[in-house]
Parts: sequence; structure tokens; C-alpha cells
Amino acid sequence: MLTAGIDAGSRALKILLWDDARRSPLASALRDQGTDHHAQARRLFDELLASADLARSDVARIVATGTGRSAVAFADSTVTEITCHAVGVRHHVPDAATVIEIGGQDSKLLRLQSDGTVRDFAMNDRCAAGTGRFLEVVAARLGVPLEALGDLARAAPAPAPVSSTCVVFAETEIIGLLAAGASPEAVAAGVQAALASRVASMLGCCAEEPLVFTGGVALVPGMAEALASALGLAVRVSPDPQFTGALGAALIASRIATA
Repeated sequence: MLTAGIDAGSRALKILLWDDARRSPLASALRDQGTDHHAQARRLFDELLASADLARSDVARIVATGTGRSAVAFADSTVTEITCHAVGVRHHVPDAATVIEIGGQDSKLLRLQSDGTVRDFAMNDRCAAGTGRFLEVVAARLGVPLEALGDLARAAPAPAPVSSTCVVFAETEIIGLLAAGASPEAVAAGVQAALASRVASMLGCCAEEPLVFTGGVALVPGMAEALASALGLAVRVSPDPQFTGALGAALIASRIATA
């Protein structure tokens, strides 16, 4: 039996096909999100099926998640990204207790119960300073691709102090730091530390381990280390972190289809 998870995020669309018989993903695809979530998801889903030589009738159930989930009209049902990330992380790390997910437009903290359900969560969706958008703005200002930001930060002898909690003011602060002679390496390290500190503040006084880092920002070199330093805890990066939500959605679809 095959099921599909569609994560219609604010910045990227992710689709994963799950093969329940083999208990593993069969295929996946990712594309930058457009303005029409339904049409974009429909096209990418059809392309994914064609590449795997499958028809829509081969997929028993489709679950959509993410901020644009309600727009994916051909999905059989929708589930919040909070629940899907918890399920996706627990598939890879069965004893995960805390999940940090940082995407393009928001960041989330999940505390899980022993059975994997969400005990409570916190979300930052009001300011880009705790999201991947912050890193994109900084990388553009420093003239490097986003994936090179981590290597730049690692070359810094010490991070530059970046104190602003708003991405607009932070960009102005970064311009000032560079004009004052701070190196791009120090600025990159300071930005990663600032983002990690902002996310760590969502945790409050403590967090249970294992702690798993997921979402697109988990792919940025150096961010897991910055989080570990800010938290004083070991941080695991989930496999294929951009697809964690889509994986969780596909697994939930499988549970519903076999119920």
C-alpha cells in the first residue's frame, strides 16, 4: 500500500510517497512554493507519480500539512504540521522528547510525551528573526549562497554581537558592523548565534533529551552546532529534515488507511 504526505509550507512544497509494505519512502520531491498552493501541489504530485510510474489510484490516501494545507483540495484530509513533525521525528528517533523545527517563515518547539504525542508547543511566526528568512537575508547581504553561510561562520575567530530581534533592524545592524570593520565571517557566526539564542529562549529553563532539530534550516551547516551551544544540550539533526513534515503526514495517512 502507498500513501502520500504533502507539506505545503510557506516557502517550499514537499511531497513524499510512503511504501507501507517496505516501511520506507518510495519517492519524494521538493519545489519552491508558489502563490497557488493547490495547483503547485497538483503539478508536483502528478510529476512525482509519473516519475515512479504510478497512477493516482495506486495511492490509498493523501494527507496534507503545512501552512497551506487547506488549499490542497485533492488531499483526503489535513493534519497540523505540529502533529506531522512529531510523527516524522519519532519515526527516525523513537525516543525523541523535544523537537525544534525551523522553516522559512516560522520556528516551532515541540515537547513530546512518552507515547510520541505532543504535550505542548510554542511557535514563533510573527518575526523572521527566528527563521530561515533571517539567514537568507544575511547571506544575500554578505554576498554568499545560503549553504555557504555555515562555512563562513566556522572561519570566524569569534562571533560579532548581533542583538536585534527583528530581521529589518538586524540587517541595519549588520551593515553597521561591516562598516565598522567586522569581518563577514564574524557577522555570519554572530547571526547564527543570535538565531539560536532566539529559538533557545522559546524553550525556557529546560528541555528534555533526545532533542531533534528538523526543518529546512537544519540543512544549513553550523546551525545545529549553534543551537547546541545556545542550549547546552546535544542536538541531533533529523534525516532529510526538510521532509519531516511530509513523512509524518504520509505515516498518518498510512495509519488511517489501515485502520
